[in-house]
Amino acid sequence: MSKKIAMIFSGQGSQALGMGKDFYENSDLAKEMFDKAGERIGVDFKELIFEENEKLAQTAYTQPAILLVQMVAYRLFKEANPDVKATLFLGHSLGEFSALCASGAIDYIDAVELVHKRGAFMQEACDTIEAGMMAIVGLDDAAVEDVCAKAQAEGKKVWPANYNQDGQLVVAGMKADLVSLEQTFKDAGAKRALLLNMSVASHCDLLRSAQEPLAELMSTMIQEEFSAPVISNVTTKPYSTKAEAVSLLKEQLVKPVKYKQSIEAIANDVDMAIEFGNGVVLKGLNRRIAKDLTTLNVSDMDSLAKVSEEISN
Repeated sequence: MSKKIAMIFSGQGSQALGMGKDFYENSDLAKEMFDKAGERIGVDFKELIFEENEKLAQTAYTQPAILLVQMVAYRLFKEANPDVKATLFLGHSLGEFSALCASGAIDYIDAVELVHKRGAFMQEACDTIEAGMMAIVGLDDAAVEDVCAKAQAEGKKVWPANYNQDGQLVVAGMKADLVSLEQTFKDAGAKRALLLNMSVASHCDLLRSAQEPLAELMSTMIQEEFSAPVISNVTTKPYSTKAEAVSLLKEQLVKPVKYKQSIEAIANDVDMAIEFGNGVVLKGLNRRIAKDLTTLNVSDMDSLAKVSEEISN
C-alpha cells in the first residue's frame, strides 16, 4: 500500500545565505529554474542567495528566494520519485504559496512573481508605521490571546499571528505596543517575550491595504488544477479550487497562521510529512506538535537521496 504523504513548506525566517546552492551546482533543472525565475522579476537569484547582500533580508526578495529553493527541491524530488503522490500539501505562511504551487494550481514562475509582489505589498502597508512581531515563549495560547484582547481594548494594536506549537505563539502589531507589553506577557507567565527582527507585521489588521492588490494578482495566476488539496492556514481545512485559494490566501494576510492546529488536524490522516527547502524548521515543530508523525526533509542533494531511499522501502 502506498504511503500517505503530506508535502510541507516553511515560511519567512527559514532563509539562509547559500540555500539551494548544492542543487544549483549539481542539477541542470535547478539552474534552469533559477534563471527563468530571475528573468521574470529581474533578479539574479545566484547573486541574491549565494552572495552576501542586504536584499535577502528584505521581504519582497526573501519570499521569492525561499519559494524558488523550495520548488527546486520539490521538482527534483518529483523527478527522482515520479510515482510518489502527495495526499495533501501544507505550508506555513509564505509556505502555503509553495504548497499551492506544488499542487499544480500555479506555475512556479508565476508563483515567484506573485510572492515577490506579495512581499512588496506587505512592506508598503508597513512603510509609514513602526510595525513588528514578537515571539511569546512558555505561555499557553489562551493567556496570550487574553493579553492581546485586553491591550486592544486599551487601543493598542496587537494580534496573535503565528500558532507554531504549544508554548510558542508569535504576535504582531505596532512595535511600540509590542514593546509595552513585554513585561505584561512575562507577568502572565511567559519565559520570554522576544521582539523579532521584522519590519512588517504579518497576519494582522495592519496588512488590510495589501489584500485587494494581492487578490487581483492571484485571480490572474491561480488555475483550477490541484493534484491534491492544500490545507488552509486560516481554517486548517483542505481546499482545492481557485476561488477558495484566492479567498483564503487573501484572508491569510490578516488572519493568524494556525500551523499547530493544522498539523494536529492532519496527523492521523498521513503516514509521514516531507519538508522541502532550506532547513528543518517544520520538522522541528512537527516533532513537538505530533511526535508520532515522521517528518523527513529535502534541502540538498544528499537529503534528496536519503529521502528517496527511505520512501521506497
